[in-house]
Amino acid sequence: MPKVADTHIVNRERVQPTHANNYDSAHGGLVMKWMDEIGAMSAMRAAEQSCVTAQMSRIDFERPVPIGDNALVESYAYATGHTSVRVRIEVSAENPHTGETELTTSAYATFVAVEDGKPTPVPDLRVEGEKCKELREKALAEEPDRDS
Repeated sequence: MPKVADTHIVNRERVQPTHANNYDSAHGGLVMKWMDEIGAMSAMRAAEQSCVTAQMSRIDFERPVPIGDNALVESYAYATGHTSVRVRIEVSAENPHTGETELTTSAYATFVAVEDGKPTPVPDLRVEGEKCKELREKALAEEPDRDS
């Protein structure tokens, strides 16, 4: 049974001119792609199998990631359903010289585990240790209202 900490993934993408919009910052669609990919990796670690995106909450773009900065994409699974995995995803602009970061974008996503194209059950997600508890509690506290 996987733990929240097992699903925590951090990735960096250096924002190049080819990634930019007309305002010399990372194109929003590309940032969403990075979020979806890293979020899916967290979901797959939680599900211990392939997952597909089922839903992504409102994506909040707080500020841009300028050319030359790193887009620091961080995700972790914080809850599971019968066949689904809920994931928190955040992006920060990271200064490559100092390592200083500033939150730029955030979202919640739900992924569904699939086998042969059909939803399949996922294991429960364990919450062990202070870091796991903190991550899960933060995600649940900030999670947008859910219909289900």
